Amino acid sequence: MSRSIMTSLQARLCLPAINRGARVGLILLAAGPLVLSVGACASDPDGKAPDRGARVTSASKPYIHTYRGVDRPMDSWANLDSSSTDISSIGTWRQLDSSALRLRAASALIVDDQGRQLYAKNARQVKSIASITKLMTAMVVLDTGVSLNRPILITEADRDRLKNSSSRLRIGEAKLSRKEMIMVSIMSSDNRAAHALGRTTYRGGKPAFIQAMNRKAKALGMHNTRFVDSSGLDPRNRSTAEDLIKMIRAASNYPLIRATTSRSEMMLRPVANRPLLRYRNTNPLVRSPEWAVEVSKTGFINEAGRCLVMGTRINNQRLYMVFLGGNGRASTVNDSKQVRDWVTAVTHTASR
Repeated sequence: MSRSIMTSLQARLCLPAINRGARVGLILLAAGPLVLSVGACASDPDGKAPDRGARVTSASKPYIHTYRGVDRPMDSWANLDSSSTDISSIGTWRQLDSSALRLRAASALIVDDQGRQLYAKNARQVKSIASITKLMTAMVVLDTGVSLNRPILITEADRDRLKNSSSRLRIGEAKLSRKEMIMVSIMSSDNRAAHALGRTTYRGGKPAFIQAMNRKAKALGMHNTRFVDSSGLDPRNRSTAEDLIKMIRAASNYPLIRATTSRSEMMLRPVANRPLLRYRNTNPLVRSPEWAVEVSKTGFINEAGRCLVMGTRINNQRLYMVFLGGNGRASTVNDSKQVRDWVTAVTHTASR
């Protein structure tokens, strides 16, 4: 700061003549609230006063705590390395033979609840992740502490002009609570719902929300991940299987995300005086009695292929799975079944 500018600020703030270091400290102290007030007074894109707490800095602290049944905190997974764990001498897993798997996913990673790698295929390859993005969107919204009961109206700004995807949330008519928008987004992968969340959660609108998503990723140790939108329609949303293992485990710490992504369907009324709409989970495995899905999210755009991240229990073993770049509508389901059979064979043998 130049001497002339400092002197001018000193005069405006009525500061006494003091030494240079003290003057700088006092000027910054006085100017700080002025800077913060600019963000706090910014208007919400839909014209409504934003919720308290939805400030640009509120997502800088990730939601980190100990998940039920896991004795190590989330932040210990920030250093997870998919090539560093040798399971050949670890109890049940010593009998696993990764060569027995013929997964169709271009990239895959299977990890147990202690962060031990059971299988990896191109786990550090950076790929488009499509609607897997929506899990990060949900976490960032929940991290802010904004009201989940506040109704959000779908507007023209939420129309998908990139992929022209469809939605049953009618522009100018559909209105759901923020909680319901999260649920529609992560369970049935509605793009307008995800966009509306990114548009209305932060006082700085979408740009501030995307910044928060990337801060959250960095805080979780997702070093090869980048987000540019809240829905996943933009193929520049990219990550690796190694990074997404951290994200799915982080998402499993949110009760709303767990409960929503593991349920089969739900009924909502987006437009008053119109019939209820049935929303189904895009992951068909949640409807199968053979699966105990705890948290999941699917994704697809042409650039990403078929994608699935999932936390599940197989023979009472909690596992986290990531499949990216699958080719074919049923590719992620078939890959998941392969993994289930592979693990089941080993755990049945070990329990005898």
